Amino acid sequence: MHVRGDVFRRMVVNGRAEMGPADPPAEAVRQLRLRHALAASVADEYADAEFTVVLQDIILGTHLTDMVAAIRTRPCHVVVLVPRPDVVRSRDQARQIAQGKVAYRPGELDIAALDDQLRRRTPHIGLWLDTSERTVNATVADILARRSEAAV
Repeated sequence: MHVRGDVFRRMVVNGRAEMGPADPPAEAVRQLRLRHALAASVADEYADAEFTVVLQDIILGTHLTDMVAAIRTRPCHVVVLVPRPDVVRSRDQARQIAQGKVAYRPGELDIAALDDQLRRRTPHIGLWLDTSERTVNATVADILARRSEAAV
């Protein structure tokens, strides 16, 4: 089962507060925490129904340990993908051309600032992988081979 945390953000159609600014408003943080709680709950419900669950989201700072604590299913594994900022920029440009998707907007934290939040302010729990030079298939193979390192 693939649970995308961002789905819960997009469900807010009126009054959505984005986390984009470096100093987000309290309402944005409240909505982020709700999003994480909903994602954790859905992941647990699917796990209770005997599905293997992959919960995907961008989780920075202490929100990562909060999310792990919110997920009651065990074992629980954390995999953090950390490609270099230049690779993120290149992949983002390719997505914009192919899909028209804009992930980084003016006024929001840019790629370098988000990378700093991830590398310096996010607890280093689980398995951290630099995927800069890896294909999707190679990344999946690496995660499966090293899953014991991802256990939290």
